[in-house]
Amino acid sequence: MTATMQLVNKEVLLNLALGIIFDTEKKKILITKRSKSADVSGLMWCFPGGKIEYGEDLEKRLKEKIMEKIGLRVESLGAIFASTISHENKKMLSVYYLCEFVDGKPKLCKEIGEVKWVSPEEIESHFGEKLHPSLKEYLMSLK
Repeated sequence: MTATMQLVNKEVLLNLALGIIFDTEKKKILITKRSKSADVSGLMWCFPGGKIEYGEDLEKRLKEKIMEKIGLRVESLGAIFASTISHENKKMLSVYYLCEFVDGKPKLCKEIGEVKWVSPEEIESHFGEKLHPSLKEYLMSLK
């Protein structure tokens, strides 16, 4: 087995599509609190979305996942940020989309224990150092 094959076997790439759901009227961003943190230790608050399988349309699947998990209808305004991290032999590519809240009332599911609308200024107090500085800067511009 070549070194490249060994590397491929050890590292699994997870693709995540995450929605920054923004209520343009209230100037608030929706965040969710995980019931348990499966992929990133210490990260309890997150943006809704989830794993996307290879070949799936990212934006379409993101909107479906948001509806499935928290019951909100959103429209994607496009990708705003992407980052990679390595965690427990997995590499994760997270693509963040700015989404406009269209309608619905937030609900909980087995993965989501709490849903909260927060102002851009409050984001850091929920995410702390887990929030990438460039993403934080973008979110602050939504005021």
